[in-house]
Amino acid sequence: MKQGNQYSSKLVARWLLLGVIMTVIQVALGGITRLTGSGLSITEWEVITGTLPPLNEQAWMVEFEKYRQTPQFQLLNYEFTLDDFKFIFFWEWFHRLWARLIGLVFAGGFIWFIIRKHFKKEMIQPLIMLFVLGILQGAVGWIMVASGLTGDAVYVKPTRLALHFIFALGLLCYTFWFALKLLVKKDQLIEHPPLHKTNLLLIGVLIIQLLYGALMAGHKAANVAATWPTINGEWIPSSLFSHQPFLLNFIDNKILVHFIHRGLAYVLLIMMAIWSVQLWRTKGSVLFSQI
Repeated sequence: MKQGNQYSSKLVARWLLLGVIMTVIQVALGGITRLTGSGLSITEWEVITGTLPPLNEQAWMVEFEKYRQTPQFQLLNYEFTLDDFKFIFFWEWFHRLWARLIGLVFAGGFIWFIIRKHFKKEMIQPLIMLFVLGILQGAVGWIMVASGLTGDAVYVKPTRLALHFIFALGLLCYTFWFALKLLVKKDQLIEHPPLHKTNLLLIGVLIIQLLYGALMAGHKAANVAATWPTINGEWIPSSLFSHQPFLLNFIDNKILVHFIHRGLAYVLLIMMAIWSVQLWRTKGSVLFSQI
């Protein structure tokens, strides 16, 4: 019985790790979609009918006409030809298609594991959380896209881009944690309190840094200071808190966003050095022998 439980845990863990790999690819596709300016090329969210791209010239013209009604086309990409549109359409469509494939892998695996009775009682709650996170991530993705389709917006809102990115990382980390929980037994865990505290602090700072990296991308804040190590000749820019109300600066002031992102990079460098020394003094992991 115990051996059967271990076999089931390994199967479920490998399924989860496949999801981790697919999610990493999805994050990369999201980055390509942003860098190519493709995110607003599909103006509707059709879960089923949107699976296939336009299959003939008439269908392409219908989609192109929808894009021509967006602020991004009218204010920024008004010289786009149909071929230009096809290029940006491909990346957004592929990004959404890959999300559907992830959903199929998880749904298909979920059904198969239920039929084969591989799910154990302690797996139910994390699985429910996993599916909730997946659904939320899809919803947040559409909320982000919708923010760039109204008014005079030519890009999505940076805060919603950051939220979409953080949700993706949350889903990725939770899936990976769930897999590790199934692979590594409690008696194989290495207890090292000082390293544990450093890990938590490091992860916290890293999450904030990634959040500000997404805000940097959304605001294109790298363009406001192309100098280093100073920011436009100043170590502490005079316009850090030029926006009102005050708290708005932390998400909307490009200079402050840039300043925080740079500063956290230095903090992380120091923390990683401390963490590396602590890790060097600690026994190695038994993780990879369990996969």
